Amino acid sequence: MGTGLSSGVDRTGERGQVAAAPVVFRRMREEDLAQVADIEHASFTMAWSVHTFRSLLQREDAECWVALDEQGRVLGYAVLWWALDQAELANIAVHPETRRRRIGARLLEHALECAAARGIREVYLEVRRSNEVAASMYRRRGFVEVGVRNNYYDLPREDALVLRRALD
Repeated sequence: MGTGLSSGVDRTGERGQVAAAPVVFRRMREEDLAQVADIEHASFTMAWSVHTFRSLLQREDAECWVALDEQGRVLGYAVLWWALDQAELANIAVHPETRRRRIGARLLEHALECAAARGIREVYLEVRRSNEVAASMYRRRGFVEVGVRNNYYDLPREDALVLRRALD
């Protein structure tokens, strides 16, 4: 996938969002893990460990990306893994202080572009039923609901919506 770097400025914004600031995307590295873990723990009640992220960096069937600001701070991250031509967006999160700036949407778009470049034909993900902001973002980007995983999440116990997007 080359250097794993891409950047851009998108100032179009979406409803209720601040215009996007310059962000650089690159593959996650060992030195990012402390910041990634901080974002993970601020975002999820059942957070992944640093060890989990570290092991993902070694897998050949997974890619992890970070979104960095101009000072090199990690603003968010995304994790995608795959088998054959199907992939799962396994994790995506943005630092609480930098949400509503399209960073999550841009990370998602970056992950989908990378998946398509690998020949992935469809991407799946799970999202908490109550996470209407994320579910709306996914739907605006072509994901459709294909199922429900009952009691999938803990703390609190909640169903997951299973979403799918075909890649062209």
